[in-house]
Amino acid sequence: MPWFPDFAGAAELVRRQARAAGEIDPVAQYLAALASGDPRDLETLWPGEVVVYDPRAGVVRGHHQLRQFVRRNQAWQAERRVRIETVAATVAGSRAVVELLAHLAMPQVAWPVAVVAESVDDRSVVFRSYCSQWPIAGRHELRSPILPPDTVHPADVVGRYQAALEAGNVEAIVATFAPDGYLREPDGPGYTHRGTGELRSFFGRRFSAGGIGVQHCMVTDDGVRCALEYNSLRWGSHELAPQAGLAVYERGPDGLLAAARIYDDVETPAGIA
Repeated sequence: MPWFPDFAGAAELVRRQARAAGEIDPVAQYLAALASGDPRDLETLWPGEVVVYDPRAGVVRGHHQLRQFVRRNQAWQAERRVRIETVAATVAGSRAVVELLAHLAMPQVAWPVAVVAESVDDRSVVFRSYCSQWPIAGRHELRSPILPPDTVHPADVVGRYQAALEAGNVEAIVATFAPDGYLREPDGPGYTHRGTGELRSFFGRRFSAGGIGVQHCMVTDDGVRCALEYNSLRWGSHELAPQAGLAVYERGPDGLLAAARIYDDVETPAGIA
């Protein structure tokens, strides 16, 4: 019988070897596909189901929809001359959370985006992106929940931050930060509050109507950074339509927060500064 090379078997062998060597970085592959408009490497590494939860495109499921989404996204990036800067990565178990700054030339803005990659099995992957639309569209967009609530509750300083956020306790939440710690809002680097004085002023305004209530959905914690995926439900006395978001809390060597970076699109209720 004639011999035919087993291309499919060879591709699977390469994929398994790369995974065994720890060389598969799903977020890097995803970003490369978005930049090039070519998802073939991503599809080779993840031949099962690929699902994308994107703030603008909604839910993208399967390889056919993925190809269409990647082509549209590449055109969008090219038109705006987007350059991606990696801020930090948090990896724990089957999940990776990568924080990015997308630098757009048109309009000229630095846009914070966080991408979660979760390997649901050996052949499939889910990507969840979180950001605010305000920096690029000048408006907020309601983002429906992606994940259901869970019983996960961060411990240590992150847990104390969450308790103070819920209670609207300004002094307690400021005390979770190191003296030079900072909080960056979803709107970008220009909305950063650093040091005890700026943080006290910021939270004083934010808590003027009471605390902020969120449902905890998923925690990715590598011991330095804790990424919390959540659903926002309440801001002071204002009930919110449930909205998906993510925050990354970075611990300093003293165990306090060196940074808190927020990725959601919740609009501040009227009357709150």
